[in-house]
Amino acid sequence: MSIRALAIETSGRIGSVALAEDGNTLAESTFPHGLQHAARMIPAIDALCRRLHWTSTDLREIYVSAGPGSFTGLRIGITLAKTLSLATRASLVAVPSVRVLVENAPSDAANAIIVLDAKRDQIFTASFTRSANGWTELQPAQLATLSDILAKTPRPVHLIGEGISYHRKFIPENDPQIHLTDESQWRPHAKTVATLGWQMARLGQFTEAMNLRPIYIRKPEAEEKLDGP
Repeated sequence: MSIRALAIETSGRIGSVALAEDGNTLAESTFPHGLQHAARMIPAIDALCRRLHWTSTDLREIYVSAGPGSFTGLRIGITLAKTLSLATRASLVAVPSVRVLVENAPSDAANAIIVLDAKRDQIFTASFTRSANGWTELQPAQLATLSDILAKTPRPVHLIGEGISYHRKFIPENDPQIHLTDESQWRPHAKTVATLGWQMARLGQFTEAMNLRPIYIRKPEAEEKLDGP
């Protein structure tokens, strides 16, 4: 029996949802970042289900981009995934957002660094190298400076992510082996979450709904202020 799934991506500035069957995306919808995530996600999912003549009970698996990324977006996406899983009994897969983004790298990229702005001249980042079986993680998701992660990553290297525009001053101008990807490749997509989620599910990498948490790496700024110095 085929496995129908919902994929949720809310880690970036532009959110999206997708419906997939056996890992193949059949329909995808995007919506703006911000508070509209919560307001527009349910109607977007409902519209996709109607288009494919699916109901919520058809969903057997839910794949969600779990971070790092936008604190608000991740919180909303994770909450929705958890709620839908409990309501439909669909199995949950938490897909690391850095894995989603690295799939945007050009086909000729040998190494890649994810660049997501974390403010204070820091980034949420991870680095990868391409192998025969796809992308292999070199440096796990972490909080760092672009200079630090560049120093740990082999060349040539492609930079990917919406934080690039905020951290250009840290990119060496005299290193021709550092390549900036096109801005169209900087945002993650629900269809990629669907592909990776399907692969992880086949390996049994599920997460119980009550254990699902965003991958924040650093506390949201509001929580840091509450904790004090």
